[in-house]
Amino acid sequence: MEWGSYIQGAVGGLLIGLSAVTLMATLGRIAGISGMVSGLIFDRFTTESAWRLAFLLGLLSGPLLMVMMNGSLGNVAGNPEAVVGEPIGGVLLMAVAGFLVGLGSGIGNGCTSGHGVCGIARLSPRSIWATLVFLLTGIATVYFTGFVTGP
Repeated sequence: MEWGSYIQGAVGGLLIGLSAVTLMATLGRIAGISGMVSGLIFDRFTTESAWRLAFLLGLLSGPLLMVMMNGSLGNVAGNPEAVVGEPIGGVLLMAVAGFLVGLGSGIGNGCTSGHGVCGIARLSPRSIWATLVFLLTGIATVYFTGFVTGP
């Protein structure tokens, strides 16, 4: 892997941390994406809607800006020229996976961004445990999926 990939990852991580700190410092809110999305969907238009929408639009504009600047989303799967394409398992599998992630976010009272980025930074025991469960579940899923689909 080339140094550019490491630098991109480091800059991306710094920007995620900076956005979480800025949101907490200015509005006293945690940068939990699932909470922002559910707030926009279920809490009609409130005073909270503007900052939630602005944060989510900023989140979505990052990859679009990368594509406009250099024509790709960066180093995907070790191929600097690759752009994220069709899901391997198809759209139905992606929809089921998205539903399960949303369900897990609801059961866990937050998502990887809220627990993993903000909760761990606040040394929240609940967030530390939740993040460990996310990581272990992801590792187990990749490991067992390899048995089904092959290498």
